[in-house]
Amino acid sequence: MSIQYNKLFEMLSERKITKMDLKNKLGISSATIAKLSKNEAISMKVIEDICKVLSCQPGDIMQMEYDLEKPLLKLFREEKEMKLKGGLYHQTQIKLAYNSNRIEGSVLSEDQTRYIYETNTIAMTKDEATPVDDIIETINHFQCFDYMIDVADQVLTESIIKEFHKLIKSNTSDSRKDWFSVGDYKQKPNMFGDNKTVLPSKVKGEMAKLLIDYNALDEVEFEDILEFHHKFECIHPFQDGNGRVGRIIMFKECLRFGIMPFIINERHKQFYYRGLKTFELEKGYLTDMCYSAQDEYDKLVQYFLEE
Repeated sequence: MSIQYNKLFEMLSERKITKMDLKNKLGISSATIAKLSKNEAISMKVIEDICKVLSCQPGDIMQMEYDLEKPLLKLFREEKEMKLKGGLYHQTQIKLAYNSNRIEGSVLSEDQTRYIYETNTIAMTKDEATPVDDIIETINHFQCFDYMIDVADQVLTESIIKEFHKLIKSNTSDSRKDWFSVGDYKQKPNMFGDNKTVLPSKVKGEMAKLLIDYNALDEVEFEDILEFHHKFECIHPFQDGNGRVGRIIMFKECLRFGIMPFIINERHKQFYYRGLKTFELEKGYLTDMCYSAQDEYDKLVQYFLEE
């Protein structure tokens, strides 16, 4: 089921009322206006307030559409099964792996990431040296994305999250350390930037609580996924690889709930980190950045959906 607000914007256009006019009259946030523009669910109170301002009924400004399938997830699965070259699945594999790994310090370029995906080889200049782990984690990310597509419509569980970590960190130099738990929670304390995280002895309980609270939501919206991501990164449940696991979770949950997913560009790494660090005091910073990333990815999706 999806909500469409096309009728609202047609009415606003006919009455020469801008989005900013509506925002100011109702005293609502830019995020709420963005939700209306993206046909995302908002509270019934806001709908009722809009109807009062426009002297209309809810049915005059919104309509429900019932979809039996999530078209984007269906497209990913079809292209994955077909091993289609050059399609949305192909491009997303490369862009998500490149940007997510680059945020964590990988030196591989997007062209090198593409070359690995398309040819299973690495292109390097004569004097160039690339850490083996960067190559392994790139290949691992491709496999993790495939697994994510397979389970995208399933309820998010501890076992899925641990499998994401196992797939991303397998066969790396970290995996050969006795104390490093691939596919399991950390054994030693770590930090997220300069912030302390949950101690190893408390991780299992905090992750269980996070998943129970999240899966108990009646409706999951874009902001709920970001809220989960922030809490996940604050727990920092794994010894390493938390950022990559966290971002693949966000992509999965967007697909699960029919929300346009997004890829955080590595050029915006500092904005992303700042958004996570200040989230409890200023949610809008991370939210706005992710909305912008969503808009960028939507352009790519629309290109492939055009006939």
